[in-house]
Amino acid sequence: MQKPATTDHPISEVLRQRWSPRAFSGQPLPHDVLRSLFEAARWAPSSGNEQPWAFLVGTKDDSETHGKLFSTLVESNQSWANNAPVLGIAVTRLNWAKTGQPNRTAFYDTGAAMANLTAEASSRGLFIHQMGGFDPQRARELFHVPPDWEPIAAFVIGYPGDPESLPEPYLSREKGLRTRKPLRDFVMSGDWGKPAGFLNP
Repeated sequence: MQKPATTDHPISEVLRQRWSPRAFSGQPLPHDVLRSLFEAARWAPSSGNEQPWAFLVGTKDDSETHGKLFSTLVESNQSWANNAPVLGIAVTRLNWAKTGQPNRTAFYDTGAAMANLTAEASSRGLFIHQMGGFDPQRARELFHVPPDWEPIAAFVIGYPGDPESLPEPYLSREKGLRTRKPLRDFVMSGDWGKPAGFLNP
């Protein structure tokens, strides 16, 4: 199912086609494709080139890891996520590797890596749905995540599936319109809350 964004201004077709479905096909992802997705994440920018990200990933052919990742999801996400062939959790290192001091941009940088991965997936006709609805502590325990690393978000990767396979309320959400705040709500100049002048036609 395609749901291209209705944009107010032109953007890349890769970004326009990107969205977060819940209906996924069970079709497995070739390993070379997975390698390319995480290669894209590898080349994301980061403060001081720290690259504070890591990914816990399980494919369905690695049923043990896939099952452990699935068990960290909240029940509402489990109701649709199991069909996707790849499950993962993005993790960030909280402190600088060299100094041990807190890295204020770690979450920002790991988000950039995930954005790269998502754009690469979109360019290949794949979709990613990212989720805050998972148990970070369970992930920490199951995968022995070190104390200075933080599980941030879970995600699934796969090919689009049949929306009719979804229960409500997810079926309605799958078919619903995509919306975003207007640029004037968050692009500012001069003072907080003042829309940037270049937004005026």
